[in-house]
Amino acid sequence: MTTKTDTTAAPLEAPVRRHPRSRWRTARSLGRHAMLIAGSTVMIYPLIWLLVSSFKPNSEIFRDLSIFTLDLTTENYANGWNDLQFPFGVFLLNSSIIAFGAIAGNLFSCSLAAYAFARLRFRGRNVFFAIMLASIMLPFQVMMVPQFLIFKELGWLNTFLPLIAPKFLATEAFFVFLMVQFIRGLPKEIFEAARIDGAGHFRSYLQIVLPLIVPALATTAIFTFIWTWADFFGPLVYLRLPESWPVSLALKGFLDAQSSSDYGSMFAMSVVSLLPMFLVFLFGQRFLVKGVATTGIK
Repeated sequence: MTTKTDTTAAPLEAPVRRHPRSRWRTARSLGRHAMLIAGSTVMIYPLIWLLVSSFKPNSEIFRDLSIFTLDLTTENYANGWNDLQFPFGVFLLNSSIIAFGAIAGNLFSCSLAAYAFARLRFRGRNVFFAIMLASIMLPFQVMMVPQFLIFKELGWLNTFLPLIAPKFLATEAFFVFLMVQFIRGLPKEIFEAARIDGAGHFRSYLQIVLPLIVPALATTAIFTFIWTWADFFGPLVYLRLPESWPVSLALKGFLDAQSSSDYGSMFAMSVVSLLPMFLVFLFGQRFLVKGVATTGIK
C-alpha cells in the first residue's frame, strides 16, 4: 500500500512594506530627539566645564578650555574649604539657616493668606487680592531703600532677620496665588461637612487644607530654597560681617582685584554649593511637576 505525499509548498509570505508616512514619522522623531540632545548638550556644557575646571590647576583653567584633560587634582577642594577667613562649612551653615527660615516663613504665612483669600468672605477681598497680585511686578530694588531704613532702625543689620522675617508676613505673592488656586479647587462639600462637625476655620485649615495642598506646599518649599540659596543681592545689602555670609557672598571672596584670584578654589566651592540645590530639585521634582501642573488645570 502506497501513501501519497503532499508536495505542494506553502506560499511564501509577502514582505511587509512600511508605509511612507510611517517612515516620515520615524525620521521626524529621530530628528526631534537629535535636536533635543544637541540643545541639552549646549545648555549643560558650562556646568560640565565648571566641574572639570574645579579639578584643574589654576594655570590650566583658562589656558585650555577643553573638558578633556588628564591634568586633574583635588587640591582645589582642600584649598577652597580653608582658604577664606572661615571654613567654607560656616558659609554653608549660614545659607542653610537663611533658606530653611525662609521656607518655614513662606509655608506658614502664604498658606494662611491663601486660605483667607480662598475661603473667607470679607469686605475688600477682591481689591486686596488684586493688589497682592500686582505686587508681583514690583522688583526688589523698588522696596530696597525703605526696607533697609526700617531694618536699620530695628537694629537688624548684619543679622539674618531681614532675610527671614519678611517671609512670615506673606510677602511672596506668587506662592499665595499658587495656594489659592489649590484651595479653590477643593470640593466645597468637605468644608461644609467640617462646619457641621463643629470645625472652625483654623481647624479646617490644619486638618483639611494643609494635607490636601501638599503639592503646592512642596512647590513653595523647593522654589523658596533655590531662590534663597542662590540669592546674592539681598545678603550683599544686609550682611557685612564675613562670619554671617552665605555661600553666594563667600564665593566672591576668592576673587581679588588687586592680586591674583584663586579660580580653581572658587570653582571647587561652586560645585559644592550647587550640590544642595541639585539634590533638592532631584528629590522634589515629582512634587514640583505635580504642583505646577495641577495648579494650571485648576
